[in-house]
Amino acid sequence: MDENWIQRLENAVSRLEALSAGGGGGGGVPRGLPAEDVADPASDPAIVAFDDLVSGPLRRASDAAVKIGDKVLEATKILEEAFAALRELLIKVKQTQKPNMDGLAQFLQPLNEVITKANALTEGRRSDFFNHQKTIADSLSALAWIAYTGKDCGMSLPIAHVEESWQMAEFYNNKVLVQYRSKDPDHAEWAKALKELYIPGLRDYVKGFYPLGPVWGTGARTSVPAPRKAPAPGGPAPPPPPPAPLFSIDSLQPSSSSSLSSSRPKEGMAAVFQEISSVNITAGLRKVTDDMKSKNQKDRTGVVTTAEKEKSVGSPAFSKTGPPKLELQMGRKWVVENQIGRKNLVIDDCDAKQSVYVFGCKDSVLQIQGKVNNITIDKCTKTGVVFKGVVAACEIVNCNRVEVQSQGSAPTISVDNTAGCQLYLSNESLEASITTAKSSEINVLVPASETEGDWGEHALPEQFVHFYKDGQFITTPVSHSGG
Repeated sequence: MDENWIQRLENAVSRLEALSAGGGGGGGVPRGLPAEDVADPASDPAIVAFDDLVSGPLRRASDAAVKIGDKVLEATKILEEAFAALRELLIKVKQTQKPNMDGLAQFLQPLNEVITKANALTEGRRSDFFNHQKTIADSLSALAWIAYTGKDCGMSLPIAHVEESWQMAEFYNNKVLVQYRSKDPDHAEWAKALKELYIPGLRDYVKGFYPLGPVWGTGARTSVPAPRKAPAPGGPAPPPPPPAPLFSIDSLQPSSSSSLSSSRPKEGMAAVFQEISSVNITAGLRKVTDDMKSKNQKDRTGVVTTAEKEKSVGSPAFSKTGPPKLELQMGRKWVVENQIGRKNLVIDDCDAKQSVYVFGCKDSVLQIQGKVNNITIDKCTKTGVVFKGVVAACEIVNCNRVEVQSQGSAPTISVDNTAGCQLYLSNESLEASITTAKSSEINVLVPASETEGDWGEHALPEQFVHFYKDGQFITTPVSHSGG
């Protein structure tokens, strides 16, 4: 019997020693569990879906890069390295508490190093495969969605961030397609696979698993541990300091408890209540006399005079939805929001990598003095926008009585759910593809060929007739003829 007890004690001691060596030193592994049993990435649905993404479009791009070789293969290997770094971060996120800004920068350092390496390929003298290198360098910014920490972090939501980042890279990716479509199918396959990797690949992955950003763990592990002396081998880590109390002892004591506590300055919530009670709140109020009461006023018709109307109009006001904005966010997106009565809004320092988002403006005029990637005008009223040109598209959504003028090229213009829109096209944008949906009063003005400076106006149809013929519907615009 004694030998059995000794054997059981020895087994227990061996297990305790193994647990202490495996994770009992205060890391992110719960006490009593070996590190390898905490989380198995192979069984995590998010990691499984990420591996499917890598084994799909990314593998196709890598196979095409092997056939191409040279600089394209080098850039594609960096792309693989970046996605491998993102995978490691996704695993660590669930094992790590949400860090502060300094800790987040150190947490993302492995991914940042790979992105820096990709950008270095595009510097210096351009190679024959510059468009391939630039596509990868610009697209890797989409992987920074993992840095989203909330609506106040200055980034778009992860799904929108992936889409905006690919829009920058797509400009160079399209150049690869145009250049090699009829020359080398390997280059075309590489470009197509790269686009599928981000749109819809990475976008749908983020939409399915991380639409609001990464979900940080709740364990004891942090991404940037504070520097400390190493604990003795096998010894437990020192416990963290206790948190500061929200309510101080003074705030829980009555005011007449003792002269000692009342003589000391209040702390915590007690100081807040003491400051409120020391202010005479009613000191600034005026007494309501009888002639101020509505029942004693002679003029109770409720008619507003012209002078009162003019006084209420006044100078440019602020929008009720939020403060006015005109700023560049994250170096990629110009945001113009809630501008009312401003006729002199100008964006002059912009380039083809940036986008412009105009929202909630009224009775204002915006000039974009440079070519940008895309322009979106959303929920604006009586607003004019003049731009030099766009790389992708100009979108007008949920607007009322707006005017948009293109002074350069504009491949695509879309108007959706808008009542009243004047489009002014330049000679460079006459070949633009104009798409309308659920919109009315859309007029397009083009330069007249006879007289310079004159405009020819064309109304886009908003009524259509549908005929069923030969097994399908035929749609034609309604034409009105006058007698």
